[in-house]
Amino acid sequence: MSIDFEIPPEAQAVRERVRQWVKDECIPAEARLVDKESYKTVLAELRAKARAQGLWLPFAPKEYGGMGLGPLANALVQMELGMSHLGALSMNSQGPDDATILTLIAHGTDFQKEKFLKPLLNGEKRVCYSMTEKASGADATGMRTTAIKDGNENYVLNGEKWFSSAASAADLALVMARTDPDAPRHQQFSTFIVELPNPGYRIKRDIPTMAAEGPLSHIMGGGHSEIEIKDLVIPAENLVGGEGRGFDMGQHRLAYGRLRHGMHNVAMAQRALDMAAAHISQRETFGKKLAERQAVQFMMAECATQLYISRLMLLHIAYKAEKGLDMRQENSIAKVYLAHMVHHVVDTAIQLHGALGYSRDTPLAAWYTHIRSQRLVDGPDEVHRWTVGRNVMKAFQKDGTTAMAAGGDLL
Repeated sequence: MSIDFEIPPEAQAVRERVRQWVKDECIPAEARLVDKESYKTVLAELRAKARAQGLWLPFAPKEYGGMGLGPLANALVQMELGMSHLGALSMNSQGPDDATILTLIAHGTDFQKEKFLKPLLNGEKRVCYSMTEKASGADATGMRTTAIKDGNENYVLNGEKWFSSAASAADLALVMARTDPDAPRHQQFSTFIVELPNPGYRIKRDIPTMAAEGPLSHIMGGGHSEIEIKDLVIPAENLVGGEGRGFDMGQHRLAYGRLRHGMHNVAMAQRALDMAAAHISQRETFGKKLAERQAVQFMMAECATQLYISRLMLLHIAYKAEKGLDMRQENSIAKVYLAHMVHHVVDTAIQLHGALGYSRDTPLAAWYTHIRSQRLVDGPDEVHRWTVGRNVMKAFQKDGTTAMAAGGDLL
């Protein structure tokens, strides 16, 4: 029996539509972004056009107003949307909104779907996810924010959150807190929906980072906020999925977020490589085009190789998702590899552009400082490598070989 690597025609067709959409609409629109008002105008125009063309919520089921794409087709779409920072926003497929939408579809009550999910589906509101804390970092089970039930009607939350991405642009927040310190470690936490602004959920500051910042950075969800949670009263009806389900739901949404980051990284790397190819085809030094120099060709070859591996990696994970197979090992491998891949490709593109790449005349410099965070968000490299390595050793101890934990069970 042969292994079929052919992408179904319907998935190819939607990929081509989205590729053309990003090329014709999103990338040209980037030049129109100047301030908050221009951003609102540009995004509203893009979203109206996208919805009219049926390009809306690619990851969501049709009954919720989405395109109803499966994991494979959605992966192909996301690997196009990342070409522009307006790509995902134009189709209401941006993080962390997308993962929250999936969480509410799977675990939300009828009340929560009507009040909170519907405006997210319509693109009327944004949401942030408040899990990470200074005290716990990558270990979510070490969080100290508490949620104590006050009778039967409310929970009262107290604590702090750190690096709550998009909080300064959000109308809603998903907050994870400890509800039962005596329960098994992964059943101590619950997730609550908070309507913003709320005096009990105070944004102390947007944390300065190495990423390039401009007037639209935080509006577009690029900010990372430090939050003080003090006597925050949450109605019991805003508890998502029931008590003790917060950790499991959080891991599920983070798994999707890691893949979405990786898919967008592939798109960004591809655009960077295209920009490099265009530049070296025209740039001449010492009487010779850069594209004709062997060292430059080697640099381009290495980038192309990493992109090839990245696409195969993501498509294999999408295949496993389509089949309902366990993909946790592959997800951790991909999270680390794709973060390093995009960093390498963008760095190479900057090098090939010379001083122009170091300038802000191209988007490469801004991308470079932004993508460094990919090795930290959704868990740092070291945590995922630890997980992968631990699984390799478990496989060896069980069967005397590491094959099943190192790609030996591809199908």
